[in-house]
Amino acid sequence: MVEEAAQQREAMHLRSKEAVKLWSNTIAGQRQKKIEAKRIREELEEEQRKETDREEARYQEQIRREAIGQAKAQQYYQTDRVKGFHRALLLTEVFKEREAQVELKRRIQNASKELDQEFLKGVKAREDEALKQEQQKALQKKLDTQAVVEEQKIQMRNIEVARSREKLENVKEGEEIQRLCDLHLWEQSVEKQRQVQQKRNIMQAHQEHISNRDVVRGIEEQKQALEDQQRKLFLSAKKKMAQMLRERIVNKLTATQQEKVVNEEETIAKAIGQQEARQAQIRRAEEEKKAAMLKAISEHRETMLLEQEQKELIARQSALDVLQAKQEADRIFLEKQQEKAQKAKEDGRSLQDHYTYQMAEKHLRHQQQKIEQQESQEKNTELIAAEENQFQQYASQVIRAAAEAQRNTLPLSRAAREGLGGGSGPSSAGYLVQDHSGVEMPRYVCSTTQNVKELNEMTDISRAKKRLGFTW
Repeated sequence: MVEEAAQQREAMHLRSKEAVKLWSNTIAGQRQKKIEAKRIREELEEEQRKETDREEARYQEQIRREAIGQAKAQQYYQTDRVKGFHRALLLTEVFKEREAQVELKRRIQNASKELDQEFLKGVKAREDEALKQEQQKALQKKLDTQAVVEEQKIQMRNIEVARSREKLENVKEGEEIQRLCDLHLWEQSVEKQRQVQQKRNIMQAHQEHISNRDVVRGIEEQKQALEDQQRKLFLSAKKKMAQMLRERIVNKLTATQQEKVVNEEETIAKAIGQQEARQAQIRRAEEEKKAAMLKAISEHRETMLLEQEQKELIARQSALDVLQAKQEADRIFLEKQQEKAQKAKEDGRSLQDHYTYQMAEKHLRHQQQKIEQQESQEKNTELIAAEENQFQQYASQVIRAAAEAQRNTLPLSRAAREGLGGGSGPSSAGYLVQDHSGVEMPRYVCSTTQNVKELNEMTDISRAKKRLGFTW
């Protein structure tokens, strides 16, 4: 029950607030009316500011259009065609002024010279001033023309210097390539000479080894022969000494003991036996010594033969190692040469592909340039036609105004008929010579110029490849 009563009080309170909110004589109502009036006032002020901004924008847009129109008109008046037409207009004014001057002169001649002397001086001063201004204008024009000519000459000289510099760089690059080729050939020749010298050294070392082996063998044979000869001399001398000793003993025994023949014979026999035993022992010792010497000689010979065979084996192994190293070096050199040849072939193929791609790209770029040039010529033709139409309208208005003002319209008509390039038609573009005359250069188109153009502008890639020397 309490909750229901609270909810009823809350609902009644909300209804009261809603009812009071719409009353205008309350503080909250008056505050709400002031806020609403302020909002409406601010909206009106904002709308007025927007309208003022729109008017200002329209005014500024009009000023910009007028400024752009004046700039376009000023730029149009600065074109050579309009300047020439204005020069013709000035010429008509000069003609009119000249006629007025002639008429004035005629009147002056008819009038009294004394009364009009000061007037003639003023007229002459004006004429001199006008003539001086015309001369200054002509001189300034001549100076401007000479400045343009000098600028063009400087540009041509710069172009020639750039071309000569490019040719010199191409020549230097060719010389550098030739120097590298010569250096490569020289390195190949030095390598061949080194290989030939190495072969010659190996052959000479082998021959020296063979000759040294023969010399060693000869020396050993001579040593062996000398030892045999010394041994024979020793044996013969030994035999002679034994014989002499025996004879001496016999003579001694014979001379001293003739009386004791029996005893002496026994003593002699015993002494001879002892002597023979000693001789046999000496011979055995000598034979043992000889056998030991022969054994030592044999062992020394075998040792020398083993050492010689070992040396020959080492020499053969060294020669074999040198031969294998040479074969390996030749194989590596051949592989490197093959790799160089393969790399050179691949480089040549890639260079050919690069040249072909460059030629195709150049051909496409040339075709694109032709298309762009043609489009530019078409746009230029349209622009020339529009300018010509605008100029003819402007010239017609000026000629009509000049005719109404009783001016000589012949220079204006002649200037209106001249083309953009100084020719006879409205779109006959041409070129001027680089001298004080400023006349138009003639245009010659013949078969010779077309042939030169075809030579410099190659359209067929296959013909261009033949010109560069590519036959594959």
